[in-house]
Amino acid sequence: MVESLQGAGVVVTGAGGGIGAALARRFAAEGARVVVNDLDAARAGAVADETGGIAVPGDASAIVAAARDALGGTVDVYCANAGVAFEDGARGLSADERSWATSWDVNVMAHVRAADALLPAWLERGSGRFVSTVSAAGLLTMIGAPSYSVTKHGAYAFAEWLSLTYRHRGIKVHAICPQGVRTDMLDATGAAGDLVLRPTAVEPSDVADALFKGIAEDRFLILPHPEVAGYYRARAAEPDRWLAGMNHLQQKWEEVR
Repeated sequence: MVESLQGAGVVVTGAGGGIGAALARRFAAEGARVVVNDLDAARAGAVADETGGIAVPGDASAIVAAARDALGGTVDVYCANAGVAFEDGARGLSADERSWATSWDVNVMAHVRAADALLPAWLERGSGRFVSTVSAAGLLTMIGAPSYSVTKHGAYAFAEWLSLTYRHRGIKVHAICPQGVRTDMLDATGAAGDLVLRPTAVEPSDVADALFKGIAEDRFLILPHPEVAGYYRARAAEPDRWLAGMNHLQQKWEEVR
């Protein structure tokens, strides 16, 4: 059973569309006061208007202070949802060093900065909930997307560390790891996404539903695609066999791209 969110202060980054907007809608429907963050001020404003939330546009890497002020001083739930991917699919290492740096900053360090800003108050009161939108790429990998795969592994590792370090002090952590989700990011993956992700893609609202089910069951790992658990076990138990299978997908992609 999910505890009442009536009046809770919730922040969702990257909430101008896709998974973030779906999370904002779901939290608002549960009675939370939601800060809608996005780099695109117009999109943040539109979702805030729709949900009765508060738009706080800007860089997700430095949003906590402004969000806390907007909520009257207290953040109860923080959804680190904003993410970027730069590979164009033309070749394996298509992202340049600046894009790699941005991937690290948004996909990993924004989570670290947020946790650093939130933890003192959360630890003092003995409660707080950190939701990290990772990706199945953070548990497995994604063909044609090295910077996305590597930094999503980092995001998952940080969420694990946060949970194992602070769970006995009342901090709840959830890592959402979907495969394909019908968003603009999926559309941008091109042939690789069409091959690997689109056949089983779900709606953003399905991801929000999976999160709330995971919260009710007090689970760290949230898998909107349950089959990912089997892939994750296979990767750990038989890494060479798993890599051979992924390489087969790589070859299929090279044939169609």
